Amino acid sequence: MEASGEQQQLRSLRDFLLVYNRMTELCFLRCISNLNYRALTREEEACLDGCAGKLVHSNHRLMGAYVQLMPSIVQRRISDYEAPAAQAVPGSSPTQVPGAAPAALPAAVGTETHPSQQVAASLLAAAESAPDAVS
Repeated sequence: MEASGEQQQLRSLRDFLLVYNRMTELCFLRCISNLNYRALTREEEACLDGCAGKLVHSNHRLMGAYVQLMPSIVQRRISDYEAPAAQAVPGSSPTQVPGAAPAALPAAVGTETHPSQQVAASLLAAAESAPDAVS
């Protein structure tokens, strides 16, 4: 059980780092134009502040929506899995139940998109579609 918690923590850290690295890359490409100096210009600094601020604000909004929607998604998944099980006759396979639609098989381990990756993808899509002018 302990290993599962550690795996979840590692997944969460990985997802955070992916979002952070993508945000850094996106803001760098958008805002940094002159690599001749070590220090940022005022314009670059203002652009980076605005870019990172937009992405963090978008992330907070998306996570808020995710937190609100997650209980209903979990409940729907539970009922989707329980419905075929309630209709199944003991000792028969799901395809043998008359009138029952075949149950969807769960995705293979490691092929599902983690919810935080979906949020990150939405965040990045929103940021990339935002106008280049940063206020």
